[in-house]
Amino acid sequence: MENFYSSKEWDAIKQRVVEAKQSAKALVFTNGCFDILHPGHKALLEFAKKEKGFLLIGLNSDDSVGRLKGVGRPINSAEIRAKNLLETGLPDAVVEFTEDSPREIIEYLEPDILIKGGDYTVNTIVGAPEVLAKNGKVLIFPILQGHSTTAIIEAKEKNTETN
Repeated sequence: MENFYSSKEWDAIKQRVVEAKQSAKALVFTNGCFDILHPGHKALLEFAKKEKGFLLIGLNSDDSVGRLKGVGRPINSAEIRAKNLLETGLPDAVVEFTEDSPREIIEYLEPDILIKGGDYTVNTIVGAPEVLAKNGKVLIFPILQGHSTTAIIEAKEKNTETN
């Protein structure tokens, strides 16, 4: 799939990042599981796209999502999650990482702007100290209440149990 880089293709995405930076585009990076794409995710991506840089999404691998979210997750494979993200037309590319934390991919790609949702603070965002140390920016997007993959799954399970 075009513009989706597996965890084995970090060198290829690094080359795209270098080319973007040579064209005076900042690397804008956010990450997550993005298991079921919902309006909160889309709003986060729209917020990130307003930075007018090369928008790269770090995507937790299937194994990583399972370790972080538990049995039965992810709902969708990494390939489907990447396809759904790319079909929004907002990210320029998606890169998979296998670790539970995006620290390694952030250190490797050196984003200029790091963005996370409002359930984080600058002090709890992985990679924030590294980005700030290189005069980058860390931005926090406020959470859209009522939009959470976990809440969507729990509501569906509750609805199934009562029917």
